[in-house]
Amino acid sequence: MNNPLVQVDPGLYIWTIVIFLVLAALLRAFAWKPLLKALDDRRKTIEAAVDDARKAREELERVQQDSARLLAEARREGEALLTRARQDGDRFREELRQQAIAEAANISKNAEKQLQQETARAIAQIRKEAGDLSVEIASKILRRTVSKSDHEQLIDEVVRQVQ
Repeated sequence: MNNPLVQVDPGLYIWTIVIFLVLAALLRAFAWKPLLKALDDRRKTIEAAVDDARKAREELERVQQDSARLLAEARREGEALLTRARQDGDRFREELRQQAIAEAANISKNAEKQLQQETARAIAQIRKEAGDLSVEIASKILRRTVSKSDHEQLIDEVVRQVQ
């Protein structure tokens, strides 16, 4: 059986090779170059996307570092403010305590002064009454009226004896 497809024909080989080369040239000119160009454009797009992603990651890391630094700084400032507020509160409390102590001392001093004044008045009143009583007693004993100078002398003498 002689099948024409299985028989070797040099003309068929030559035409097959020529058609293959023409087809390869046409594919190279019209399909391969645009395909390679599309692949090259896709490669460039992917490289740009990878580069953008790297830049975005670096920017994100930088922003995270900045935010961590700002947060730490804000914490330090907050702690400093809190410490200052506590110190101010302690200082204010101490000032109020000192004022209260001073006012208490002043009130105590004034009360003591008033007490001394009242005591002195009471003693003077007692002396006067004692003097008057002494004058009356002396008048009754002597049966005469004592003059003002006698009265003052008698008061002074009684005061010296009481002291």
